Amino acid sequence: MKLKLDADGHAVLENGHPVYVHDDGKEIAFDAARTTETIKRLNGEAQTHREAKEKALNDIGTLQQQLKVFEGIDPEASKKALQQLKDIGDGKLIEAGKLDEVRSAAKTEYETRLKQLQDEFGAKEGKLMADREALQNHLNTEIIGGSFARSQFIAEKIAVPTDMIQATFGKNFKVVDGKLVAVDASGNQIYSRARPGELATFDEALSTLVESYAHKDHILKSSGSSGSGAHASANGGGGGGSGAKTMSRTAFDSLNPFEQSKVARSGVKITDE
Repeated sequence: MKLKLDADGHAVLENGHPVYVHDDGKEIAFDAARTTETIKRLNGEAQTHREAKEKALNDIGTLQQQLKVFEGIDPEASKKALQQLKDIGDGKLIEAGKLDEVRSAAKTEYETRLKQLQDEFGAKEGKLMADREALQNHLNTEIIGGSFARSQFIAEKIAVPTDMIQATFGKNFKVVDGKLVAVDASGNQIYSRARPGELATFDEALSTLVESYAHKDHILKSSGSSGSGAHASANGGGGGGSGAKTMSRTAFDSLNPFEQSKVARSGVKITDE
């Protein structure tokens, strides 16, 4: 990244901010004051999260030490066992010869009740996890799907159907704490170039993902110049008419079966060029 200079060797400004040119040729105005504020805010948030985590770990450690005293004890079974011991002390279970019988009965009752509680807990836990997963899936569908449907980048730059783009890049977006987050192929979060230190917007992240996509020439709209026919384009003069979209056979064959099915259902015409 380097500073953009005019013909006289002076720094080029945009809204009072110096303009820098990235290695890929994109120009970004650098707001130093805003970047400094963002870094300060992120450092403060990181410290707050670290202190909260340390306190939580200390609290958990204290609770674990306290609960060790009660490991392996079932409250209901303990109450019954104490009552039975009291009954023995009061002579209610009569002969000492029946002590083994009483012990065996108490053990059987304890094991039965423990199994019942484990089954009940397992059923409730399973339902809770299923409900949580269903809610998360619904949230992801609404937020991620809506972002693809409303994307200005897709409307202006992409030549193939929106659902095909979502099928290809949807896995790179996830919802974290109710917010949409984009990640690259390595699982790293994608940050904004225009707003250093902040996460990229949906369109900015999708643009970055498309730029690094091996078959981007097959999904971007044609620039209008004559070429090899590898792009999906519209029939008619000027490269932007209202006719049906076309895709070269080479581009179509490079897609996976799911994407090919999407293209076929969308009405895109496959050409041999």
